Amino acid sequence: MAKVGILYCKNIKDHSCIACAKCFKGMAEKNGEFAKHDEIELVAMTDCGGCPGLCVPRVKLLTEVTGNIERSLDTVHLGTCMKLAMETAECPIDYDDLKILLEQKFGLDVILGTHSY
Repeated sequence: MAKVGILYCKNIKDHSCIACAKCFKGMAEKNGEFAKHDEIELVAMTDCGGCPGLCVPRVKLLTEVTGNIERSLDTVHLGTCMKLAMETAECPIDYDDLKILLEQKFGLDVILGTHSY
């Protein structure tokens, strides 16, 4: 079972989707990037930390908090809203660099995207 954390775009959340409803639907239906998992346990959701790209300290805090409550993550999905921000809204995050950094620093699988809606 994948123990998943989701990071959403702080600027886009609740503009293109309210309350991450699309992510919850995508998890239930194994839609989009969620299809990579046989089973999903959602451990945590939080924003990316905001521009100019504060993902690393946000993931550090996320891993510390989830570890302290004995609900550690093994996978982080960067929400479809983050993917859209990177592609169309001049988000300063470079996914390829961030993926390598987070995987090496925290030992997590990092996946770009959540659902296809």
